[in-house]
Amino acid sequence: MSKVVATGKTIEDAVERGLNQLGVHKDRVTVNVLEQPSRGFLGLIGAKGAKVELTLIAEAAPASAASAPSLPHQSTRESKPEAAGGVPRQDSGHPVEDAYQEAVHFIVDVAKSMGLEVEVEIIHAKESTVLQISGPDLGLLIGRRGQTLDALQYLANIVANRYSDSFIRLVLDAENFRERRKKTLEELADRLAGRVVRTRKEVVLEPMSPQERKIIHSRLQDHRQVNTLSKGEEPNRRVVITLK
Repeated sequence: MSKVVATGKTIEDAVERGLNQLGVHKDRVTVNVLEQPSRGFLGLIGAKGAKVELTLIAEAAPASAASAPSLPHQSTRESKPEAAGGVPRQDSGHPVEDAYQEAVHFIVDVAKSMGLEVEVEIIHAKESTVLQISGPDLGLLIGRRGQTLDALQYLANIVANRYSDSFIRLVLDAENFRERRKKTLEELADRLAGRVVRTRKEVVLEPMSPQERKIIHSRLQDHRQVNTLSKGEEPNRRVVITLK
């Protein structure tokens, strides 16, 4: 066998598999990259691996495959090292701002798929970085009670952390929704706490995200007459307000 075609998540993976099939050192083959790996639609869906063709150099003596090192570093983004689970990671020393830009590109792509043209501003805060989305008709992007925005935030965090050596926490906001929602939940907490005091019966709220449950707990943590707790399993975990 003088030629093989191999595939892998990265070019390095594909070459290593080809070397194992041939049982030779990398110095004994020429490598032709047939297909570059791709991230797929929106960086998440339909990702494709790399495909390479390895050809033995004429009159080359086979070497032990066990000693075959990986292919020298490739300069393309698709061939960067991968973390556990096959998630591409940013090379050490690259600006972490690249990870934020990847998240921004992802959000813009999603918005375009929904027929929306948006701009995203990166705002660095102490505990997290806010990606502030602006544009017309953002109600569709926010969704009912922010559910679409929360889902987009979850995915944007995955995308950003693929390209960062350290953990990044992103918060997505649009039309100041986060602050408006916080005020709504705080008013709801006050109102329901009053009901619990009047009726002396506990109140169970609808399922909420961890961030929204935290707002309820924080609002009532110093209340003199009620306690709060969470019960249930995600995504149906709820806040319960009870008498002390």
